[in-house]
Amino acid sequence: MYIPQNKEVEFMATTAIPKSVSDFMQHITDLCGTEHAAWAENFNACFANTLTTTVKRHDDGTIFLLTGDIPAMWLRDSTAQLRPYLALAVEDSDIASLIAGLIRQQFRFITIDPYANAFNEEPNGASWDKDDQSDFSSPWLWERKYEVDSLCYPIQLAWMLYANTGNTDHFDAEFIAGVKKILDVFETEQHHERSPYFFIRDTDIPTESLSNDGKGSPVAYTGMTWSGFRPSDDACTYHYLVPSNMFAAVVMGYLERIFSGEILDDADIAARAGELRRTITEGIENHAKTTNRNGETIYAFETDGLGHVNVMDDSNVPSLMAAPYLGYCAPDDPTYLATRRTLLSDENPYYYEGKYLKGIGSPHTPPRYVWPIALSIEAMTSDNKDFKAHILDRLVTTDAGTHLMHEGIDVDDPTKYTREWFSWSNMMFCELVMDYFDIRVKH
Repeated sequence: MYIPQNKEVEFMATTAIPKSVSDFMQHITDLCGTEHAAWAENFNACFANTLTTTVKRHDDGTIFLLTGDIPAMWLRDSTAQLRPYLALAVEDSDIASLIAGLIRQQFRFITIDPYANAFNEEPNGASWDKDDQSDFSSPWLWERKYEVDSLCYPIQLAWMLYANTGNTDHFDAEFIAGVKKILDVFETEQHHERSPYFFIRDTDIPTESLSNDGKGSPVAYTGMTWSGFRPSDDACTYHYLVPSNMFAAVVMGYLERIFSGEILDDADIAARAGELRRTITEGIENHAKTTNRNGETIYAFETDGLGHVNVMDDSNVPSLMAAPYLGYCAPDDPTYLATRRTLLSDENPYYYEGKYLKGIGSPHTPPRYVWPIALSIEAMTSDNKDFKAHILDRLVTTDAGTHLMHEGIDVDDPTKYTREWFSWSNMMFCELVMDYFDIRVKH
């Protein structure tokens, strides 16, 4: 989401840093010691930044989270922004309540419109582009780009809050209503020809709108569920977005457990989730594989069930690189490893190497810009601790003196970057630092 100057947000929320957070920051500082003092400096800046600049508490206990330099909340970004705080939630009930408040807000938004990716704090009709054509039935909608991952992330956060704290209060009527909407959409979009969804933006940028009168390019049934847009908010080339379907399969497994009596008891929801998990997984394994130039079997980034595949990866999560991080496969899975080697080579058109950085960028940002989010994922999906340290060193060296992470960074000149204030990227860096010291949230 590269933001032109006229889209920037001047308002910044202000929230005091809880003692548990400041204590944790000190703990990380102690772990880093003098050898990795630069990591600690950036960790503390990033870890505090989300709480002090993006969190807005409402009187009803819900939480609205600014994505950063945009006055809206993304279902995806907001989950990633709070995910690292789960490590503190088991000991700090206020942090747990904060996360629960976000979950309630997310599912409230989903019940308003499960096809929307970003929402306003108030029903004020504000939007990215007032001339967008879609079914804008609610003034709560900031943008209505349908992205599978937008519906996966809130389920993941709800499950992870339970997995890390045992809390179940957030599995309320609104959660159940939102889950039913998600299942409806995922099932409908397995047969996209039946879908009411369309999206058209009057623009010369092809990735900002869907072709074919807003319905996207043709697809055949595969078992996977259709996505209009990628986690980058760019339109898909082929609309079975494989990493997002991997994520969907994982979170459907969470719903099976939640509704099979572990927390809630609803046999119909559990069965629907189980069927989606099965059919989506079969779709991935039967229709989303191709070969790289060395003849190795790999996962495609996108496919359409009609014979077309897209060999690439994007920096935004879910990505193919993130498959083990999402819980879809083991880090040593042979197909994943072959895919990983392909993505970290020039066979991926968005892999760049330069004077300061090498890694995966995105068609969403200029050529030869690598994303810190992608580097964090590359490190967290590696079992090599020295490599993790190398990536952390690179990230703090290329922050342009801001002590914060950016969206994309020029591989040859780290003073050139997109997005000064990007909370998701900040928190992915924090999660990598925690991962290095074997501090991980349960999922």
